[in-house]
Amino acid sequence: MKKILFSFLFLFVFMIVNVQGQRSEVGFFAGGSYYLGDLNFRQHFGITKPAIGILYRYNINTRFALKLSGTYGTLIGDDASSSGENKQRNLSFESPVTDLSANIEFNFWPYFTGSKKHKFTPYIFGGFSIFTFNPKAYFEGEWYSLQPLHTEGQGTTVYPDRKPYSRTQLGFSFGIGFKISLSRTVCLGGEWGLRKTYTDYLDDVSTTYPNPDILIKEYPDSISAFLSNRSLSIPGEPDIITGMQRGNSENNDWYAFAGLTLTFKIRGKRKADCRDYQRQHNYEQYQY
Repeated sequence: MKKILFSFLFLFVFMIVNVQGQRSEVGFFAGGSYYLGDLNFRQHFGITKPAIGILYRYNINTRFALKLSGTYGTLIGDDASSSGENKQRNLSFESPVTDLSANIEFNFWPYFTGSKKHKFTPYIFGGFSIFTFNPKAYFEGEWYSLQPLHTEGQGTTVYPDRKPYSRTQLGFSFGIGFKISLSRTVCLGGEWGLRKTYTDYLDDVSTTYPNPDILIKEYPDSISAFLSNRSLSIPGEPDIITGMQRGNSENNDWYAFAGLTLTFKIRGKRKADCRDYQRQHNYEQYQY
């Protein structure tokens, strides 16, 4: 996974260093991030936190563009919130997420930043993401990283089928957007992008409750057992929860970014020296 991550970073830097004039844009993203999973599997924008990012776009032609982006945000899920799925379970988490994505954009209408004729277009995009995350829980005044605590018995001798999950994962990215040319070099856009991940542990919740005695025995110096089961007791009923459903392992988690983009075209050669101009006589329609 680290090799894939470094390969993506190398590609990102290579593309920016070797930008092609008139076709390349660099810019910024500002908006929000949110999560869908075992603690919120139906409410989009349930708990949205700020997100920021950078991006590079290479316009292949007036219909297609390649976009590389790096985005940082925060994901939150809380059973006690309005978007929570099980208040009795009483679980919650917060996780930073760093997302590196490569996407192909398809413009519904012909578009180029700086065009006199084609100033705006809606678009769709799809591609893949590499991301890192680190779910944490707040307990008695402190934040604890949950992955090292093995809260569902991952890595214990009693649950050999439950392997510790990696905090670097792959995802499939897709979404919709709209962009408009504000000037010869500036493009303003808005987009909503979803990430379908290949992990069910963005929230550290997936399967059933482990036996707390096993967690105490194998991790005696941690608070794994306390953070594994934070359910609220039901008056008149025994607190027997081992083996009961903690999450749904059949559905992987999702996260999303939504916000505005502002990009700036990298000016290339003068029109008379531009190969695009030499190849086509209607170059003027793409410039102010």
